[in-house]
Amino acid sequence: MKFAAIDIGSNAVRLLFCNVIENGEVSFKKAELIRIPIRLGEDSFLLKEISKEKANKLVSAMIAFSHLMDVFEPIDYRACATSAMRDAANGKEIIERIKKEAGINVEIIDGKKEAEIIYSNHVAEHLDDDKSYIYIDVGGGSTELTLFSNHRVVASKSFNIGTIRMLHSQIDKEQWTAFKDWVKETTAPFKPIMAIGSGGNINKIYKMLRKKDKPLHFTELKTLSDILNSYTYEDRMKKMNLNPDRTDVIVPAAKIFRAVMKAAQAEEIIVPQIGLSDGIVHLLYEKYKEALREN
Repeated sequence: MKFAAIDIGSNAVRLLFCNVIENGEVSFKKAELIRIPIRLGEDSFLLKEISKEKANKLVSAMIAFSHLMDVFEPIDYRACATSAMRDAANGKEIIERIKKEAGINVEIIDGKKEAEIIYSNHVAEHLDDDKSYIYIDVGGGSTELTLFSNHRVVASKSFNIGTIRMLHSQIDKEQWTAFKDWVKETTAPFKPIMAIGSGGNINKIYKMLRKKDKPLHFTELKTLSDILNSYTYEDRMKKMNLNPDRTDVIVPAAKIFRAVMKAAQAEEIIVPQIGLSDGIVHLLYEKYKEALREN
C-alpha cells in the first residue's frame, strides 16, 4: 500500500511517496521523493508575508504534486505547512488558493504538532533502554526538540531558531541563550544522552562523512562545520559539491546541531535520515489501520 506526504517548509517543499509493506512486521520504504527549493522563509521572516512570485511557484508545485498523486494513486495523503506559512500574514489565503487550484488540503501546523509528527516515526522504539535521547529537527524557520527516555516523551519544545532566520540575522543573543539554557536544564537529569538528528542539512552532512549507519561523533561534526564555515559560498559549492540552495543553510544548521549537542553533553548523534514527511506517512498508516478495525 502507498501513502503520500507533502511538507511545505521554509527552505523547500517536498512530496514523499512511501510504500508500507506488511510481511510479519511493518516496514516503510520510500518510493519517490520530490524536492523543490522554494524558499518561502525569506519572504515570511523578512517581509512577514509570502510574495506573489513565490506564492505562484508554490501553487504551481502543488498542482504538479496533485498530478503526481493522480498517477501514483496513494491510499491517502496529508499536506502540512510549517514555520514560514505560520508566520506569513497571507498564509491562510495561500492555503485557500492551493485548495481551489490544486485540490489539495493543506494544514498549517504549529511547532508542537510538528514535533509530535516527527516523533511519530517511532525511532525511539529501536533504541537502547539505558540511554536517553534528544531528537533535533532543524528547519529553515524553527528547530523542534524532543527529549525522550525509556520510550517516553519527557519534554518537547519548538524554537523559532532556524537556518534561514540565522542567515538573515534574525536570532538575537537572548533567543540563542534561552535555546541553549533550555537544552542544558531539560537534559541535565538524563545522562548518558545521545542526539538524533533530522532535516535535510544533517542528512547531507551525514552523507558527506559517509558514515554508513554509524553515529556521528561531536568532533566529526565540529571539524566539518569549521571547514564549511571557512569556505566561501562558491568554494562550498565547488569543493563540497553542494547544491546552491543547500550551500548557505548548511552552515547555520551545523551550528544549531553543535549547540544542542554541547548543551546536552551528547557526544554522538544518530542520523536515521527521516523527517516530517516520514512522520506523516506513519500517522496515515495508523489512521488507515484504525479505520479497518472500526469497519
